[in-house]
Amino acid sequence: MAGENNGASTFQFKMPEIKFTKLFINGRFVDAVSGRTFETRDPRTGDVIASIAEGDKEDVDLAVRAAREAFDHGEWPRMSGSERGRIMTRFADLVEKHTDMLALLDSLDAGKLAAATKMFDIAATAGSLRYFAGAADKIHGETLKMQGQFHGYTLREPIGVAGIIIPWNMPCTMFGTKVAPALAAGCTVVVKPAEQTPLSALYLADLAKQAGIPDGVMNVVPGFGSTAGAAIASHMNVDTVSFTGSTEVGRLIMEASARSNLKPVFLELGGKSPLVIFDDADIDMAVELAINANLFNKGEICVSATRVYVQEGIYDQFEKKLTESLKSWVVGDPFDPRVNQGPQIDKTQYERVLNYIEHGKREGATVLTGGKPCGQKGYCIEPTIFTNVMDDMTIAKEEIFGPVMCLMKFKTVEEAIERANDTVYGLSAGVVTKDMDVANRVLRSVRAGMVWVNCYMVVCSDCPFGGRKMSGFGKDEGMHALDKFLVVKSVVTPLRGSPWM
Repeated sequence: MAGENNGASTFQFKMPEIKFTKLFINGRFVDAVSGRTFETRDPRTGDVIASIAEGDKEDVDLAVRAAREAFDHGEWPRMSGSERGRIMTRFADLVEKHTDMLALLDSLDAGKLAAATKMFDIAATAGSLRYFAGAADKIHGETLKMQGQFHGYTLREPIGVAGIIIPWNMPCTMFGTKVAPALAAGCTVVVKPAEQTPLSALYLADLAKQAGIPDGVMNVVPGFGSTAGAAIASHMNVDTVSFTGSTEVGRLIMEASARSNLKPVFLELGGKSPLVIFDDADIDMAVELAINANLFNKGEICVSATRVYVQEGIYDQFEKKLTESLKSWVVGDPFDPRVNQGPQIDKTQYERVLNYIEHGKREGATVLTGGKPCGQKGYCIEPTIFTNVMDDMTIAKEEIFGPVMCLMKFKTVEEAIERANDTVYGLSAGVVTKDMDVANRVLRSVRAGMVWVNCYMVVCSDCPFGGRKMSGFGKDEGMHALDKFLVVKSVVTPLRGSPWM
């Protein structure tokens, strides 16, 4: 049984001042046209943190108009890449300077561990800005060897106004991941943060203005997916959309694009990732990887390896060590440094996870550990491990997005590959073995956008990230991320009187 710290901690938390609660459009914080607001809540307690201006179609229209003006007539896409890079570097400097506040806002809004958010999430946000600041002056076309007496070359130009819709599980990180390549390419952006976690995006908008990003280039419109998000996806003056979230919403965004201006859409969606552990694995390392791959960010992460396949020769030993390791796991207040796991994002997700746990029990899976809510208030759930799981069970097929692991046994490499691929998703996978021939066989056979060998969840600005199948398409991070925000223009001119072709 995991430890529980809710209500028993002497840890004291001081609520910060929430400075930014309005929409950020054309360099100014403004009320919504309708005057409506919505509440963002603390998942530790369910209490209201702040009331946020609720953006709607009219507000998206204003934001897109500002972004379009800044793109069509402003300086951002016309300045040199090196100058854009200098401004983005100042933006990164400010993010680092305000690390404590940004980490506090994301932890408060999303129930994320404060120390981990500061160390990883905010550092990744600044890292994305720095990486793509360095890429801004390295966007080049090609010289073409044409047939006939013609000279050809290509230009890679910014696509225009980018709609960016980010999820609630890693608000700052995803802001940086998506906004940084768009800015480097010379695009202007309209960002819709998740309605559950709007605070850090608004704070980042203010930092962007301080850094010198011109008015209209950066716009942030908090609101609901069915209104503000839908307005971005269907807008005739939005030139591309980059979205991270559920597969169901990804479908809706594609439909909206098809029904409007056929804007390109890039989707990073759900996952049901396998972690395959072979008999020769270092069991202690494998147990640590499995825990991290499932319980990091309380399981609210798209690459969670919720299907853990352990080869039969070490299965019993692995199961025993996994159970022992979780006895010291503490669930509770994410601001308490002794806590390993905070609350789920909100009541809806909390109830969704608990429903999946009950469904797993009804299907005949065995709860090895956890399986219950914990704490007197808020949305905390014990880390839950199921055994005796069949591949056709709901808990083994559908994305749960919570602290729930399915632990399963396999015999052969062939079986592991077949079962790992038996999913509609294709985001990521992990392999744990000392035999690199086995590792290479598996990683080449598994249909996933990213495969980790003897590690897990290593994501950084240098490495392209994105999925296959119903996990979406298009890459975040790495130089490939720029492709979402650039278009290729071919230019052909005649070569008259030249002896050279």
